[in-house]
Amino acid sequence: MTDALTARQTQILKAIIEEYIDTALPIGSDTLDKKFNLGISSATIRNEMVTLTETGYLKQPHTSAGRVPTPRALKFYIDQLMDEKRMSVADEVKTKAEMMGVKNDLDDLMQETTQMLAQRTKTLAVAALDDDDRVWHSGYSNVFTNPEFFTQPQSLTSLFSCLEQIDRIHELFFQRMTGLTPVEVVFGEELGWPGFSPIGVVGTRFVVNGHNGALAVIGPARQHYSMVIPTVRYFRSLFEGLI
Repeated sequence: MTDALTARQTQILKAIIEEYIDTALPIGSDTLDKKFNLGISSATIRNEMVTLTETGYLKQPHTSAGRVPTPRALKFYIDQLMDEKRMSVADEVKTKAEMMGVKNDLDDLMQETTQMLAQRTKTLAVAALDDDDRVWHSGYSNVFTNPEFFTQPQSLTSLFSCLEQIDRIHELFFQRMTGLTPVEVVFGEELGWPGFSPIGVVGTRFVVNGHNGALAVIGPARQHYSMVIPTVRYFRSLFEGLI
């Protein structure tokens, strides 16, 4: 496969991804034609969507004529098309003050961090240390706001089961996540775990008080990456400041 998309294909792909992130629905050419000023016909859009499907950027759910982005497309979007939305200065200052207030107690620090990250991102936040059998998590209720977990209920079972298995969490955080970049995105389809296909993980690794740790947001594959990624990166910077 080649990554050499034309400008028109890139424009169409970006529109599809952003509409899918907002709606959780497969996107058809008519939707793109009506909602986005692409300057091309619906037939041309359809032809380009076929090409994007053939090259691995889109896939067609069995129950819909529309298309959804693949992990390949989402990573392309994150790396090259996304406009990041940082936390406000006020939120950054408040978050830093709250973390500094509990920095001397590791358990409190990890629990407070997951609670704050879940609140900031409206997702499920999870943290772990590689030499500890505890998993800290917060934001369970946020999972139920995502329709894909109802249309694919096995994913809920798989997700909650994973959170109860420290070995599986350690595999995700300290083997599947490499730690080579400040923030990593891992898709359920890449993990190959049963029921994880609609799931996406945005995580980071860090060192705190001599421990190797990891913090992640776990939610649908169509997360609002433009907001989630800079937020996770900011939390990582706060852990670095505690060293």
